Amino acid sequence: MESLVTEENSATKNLRSALDDVHRAGVPGVFAEVRADGRIWRGAAGVADLETGRPVGTGMRQRVGSITKTFVSAAVLRQVEAGRLDLDAPIGDFLPLLVPGERGRAITIRMLLNHTSGLAEYLPYAFPSLQKLAPESLDDNRFQEFRPAELIAIGVGAPATGEPGSTPGIYSNTNYLLLGELLEHLTGAPMEEHISRDIIEPAGLANTGFPAGPRIEEPHSRMYEALFGAIDPPRDYSVYNMSWVMAGAGLVSTVDDLNRFYRKLLDGEIVSPSSLAEMQRLVPVIAQDGRLIDYGLGLYKTEIPGHGVFWGHDGTVWGALTMAWAGPDGGRQFSAAMNLVRWRKPDPEGTSHPIDDALATLKHQALCGPASDLRFAP
Repeated sequence: MESLVTEENSATKNLRSALDDVHRAGVPGVFAEVRADGRIWRGAAGVADLETGRPVGTGMRQRVGSITKTFVSAAVLRQVEAGRLDLDAPIGDFLPLLVPGERGRAITIRMLLNHTSGLAEYLPYAFPSLQKLAPESLDDNRFQEFRPAELIAIGVGAPATGEPGSTPGIYSNTNYLLLGELLEHLTGAPMEEHISRDIIEPAGLANTGFPAGPRIEEPHSRMYEALFGAIDPPRDYSVYNMSWVMAGAGLVSTVDDLNRFYRKLLDGEIVSPSSLAEMQRLVPVIAQDGRLIDYGLGLYKTEIPGHGVFWGHDGTVWGALTMAWAGPDGGRQFSAAMNLVRWRKPDPEGTSHPIDDALATLKHQALCGPASDLRFAP
């Protein structure tokens, strides 16, 4: 049985201090949940609304960005388990109009899942002002209804980032929009409806789903986008039509639901052990921020020397950053949500930013702090 930490001690004070430091470093609001040995700690610091001063809370909903990709990947692997799909089948066998000709025959489902397809990211073309780090496209597209096929066509039509299957892969939302269309092709249901029915509801994720419109159900925070200093002060984009990236980053969830989901995934309750092993087969992939990460199928790992490997994903949308990490075999878990993103201005010197430093400390404290010190009120 899980117990909620309700009294302060050295471990929880360190977590509280680390969370407060993220807020003090410049994030308006941040909230997190840590799970360890059946114990749960939750904390929040700062405000959900800079105008009203409304405080941020641990149960708030959040646009979780590319964490959506783990859900999509799990849904695809369940189609493999059902015998409707092979990971190494060409996408052109299913969606020949979207990826035609030789590319459709060369790009496999696995390559879409692990970003080694060579398909380019469509975002700089759908949001052209991003190419000069300007915010006009963000405002222009706030209520724009994109069709997945038109965004996929942009990515497929752009110059390839590499040969299919070559590494390092290049992270691209085009891959996951295609996987969303693949799920609809296989199941006859819209991607959002299928994942809700096949993944979210069986896992008991009561506060997770794809919003039907540009607004999130309460309670939630405003979400402040800085666009690397191009938007100053940062602007609220919590109301936004997510059709620009639905299968890649459209989910809304809570830190509690995210920890629940990743625990069930790693415990073999969402996909089979063999499917999970496929999800954990890693290749080098260049992330959108330029980092080289070890990426599997909608899942990647972070390794902390002396403390082992943690699996999960992080994600951003306009104004929000979320991360979720879990150790194997029932180990430590950490999910956190912030309502500011892309705070770092271009810096040729690569100077460390206080928010980055504070987040690194919070992550280390959450995943590596002494769980045995967590005590509970009677």
